Amino acid sequence: MKITKTLLLVCMALLLSLPVFAGGEGESTSGPAEMTLWTFQALHATLFEDAAALWNEANPDRQIDLTCETLPYEDLHSKLLIALQSGVGAPDIVDIEISKFPNYLKGKVQLEPMNDKVEEVIDDMVASRLEIYSKDGNYYGLPFHVGAAVIYYNTEIMDAAGVDIDAIDTWADYVEAGKQVVARTGKPMATLEVTDQWSFWPMISQGGGDYLGPDGSTALDSKVNNEVLQLQYDMLYTDKIAVKTPGGNHHAEEYYGAMNNGDFGSIWMPMWYMGRFTDYMPDLKGKIAIRPMPRLTPGGNRSAGMGGTGTVVTNQTKHVELAKDFLAFAKLSEKGNEMIWTTLGFDPPRWSVWDNPVMNQPNKYTDYFANDDIFGLLLEVKDEINPVNITESFPLASELVKTQILYQALSERTKTPAKALADAAATMRANQ
Repeated sequence: MKITKTLLLVCMALLLSLPVFAGGEGESTSGPAEMTLWTFQALHATLFEDAAALWNEANPDRQIDLTCETLPYEDLHSKLLIALQSGVGAPDIVDIEISKFPNYLKGKVQLEPMNDKVEEVIDDMVASRLEIYSKDGNYYGLPFHVGAAVIYYNTEIMDAAGVDIDAIDTWADYVEAGKQVVARTGKPMATLEVTDQWSFWPMISQGGGDYLGPDGSTALDSKVNNEVLQLQYDMLYTDKIAVKTPGGNHHAEEYYGAMNNGDFGSIWMPMWYMGRFTDYMPDLKGKIAIRPMPRLTPGGNRSAGMGGTGTVVTNQTKHVELAKDFLAFAKLSEKGNEMIWTTLGFDPPRWSVWDNPVMNQPNKYTDYFANDDIFGLLLEVKDEINPVNITESFPLASELVKTQILYQALSERTKTPAKALADAAATMRANQ
């Protein structure tokens, strides 16, 4: 009897020392669930840390201890790929940049589908921005923004040239306005990138073009793509309303300095570029007005959804449902989307918050730009944003645009626009 009692006491002690698991997720009820998040952008980490604090306030029984790690861009993506392929070492949640995303959809996907969270709110979302992170009917990545392409006009230059930016409806109108700007101010209407894709990609997308077809087939040499590249060539060398971007692209220090100096009349870039103005071009405060992009054809689209980062839950997390619920809170909920604007200055993908009062409350973006109602403008064009096709061939197509097509056709003029596109398309087809 004495031995039996001793064994019983030992067994009870062992049982009490074991962790208690809840919901089949492997999370202990004795404390917060520890989760790790990887990102390549420190500002993204700030958003998630703020979201975790709000989550914990609202969910006392489902606490999260979130550790955000900011890694260099290439290091994150290569480290993540190795971790997922080997089955060990991946974080619970991670940011994957749009051009890298197809690499993680090959074969058996090692990411958790977010369908049950997405389907609850998809009618309030710009759906095309969710589709770019999906495969075979499953939504894997949640976006930070719509990335709606717009035109930023220097109102000081437009006023000096006598140009009414609200009368510009098509790219033909834009070219004519550009001629007036050059004639009356001596300044170019626009700058065109020749080492990056942000001048070219939005224009082809608004016209229904893309680098790839929905099935991943090459579309670089499509009719729309040819028309746009020829139009940009004409802007530079025939109509002479544009110049090559100083530094090659709109993220170059040379460009920031020249634009800040008031050297150019306008630029078209996604809405997320607002932060570049506030951070790198302070002298233009109060002088930049945001408008929809001109249409390629009468009645055509006035915007495009560009760039992005999809945040995912990996299949190595021990807290699947908790991680999914938290990620949905941070990037799909009304509060999360309001924070995407107030913290990051991005146009949130949940369009139903665009007319919320918080979206027009004063902040550094509303103080900087000449628009009274930035999100009213976005509500006008939310249904004029085509999805872009992000498949396994996208990284190569994007690289060809940036390093060959634009260089050959616009920068060095070693090939006609049609020839540059045709040759790049041949390279794509040879590698597919």
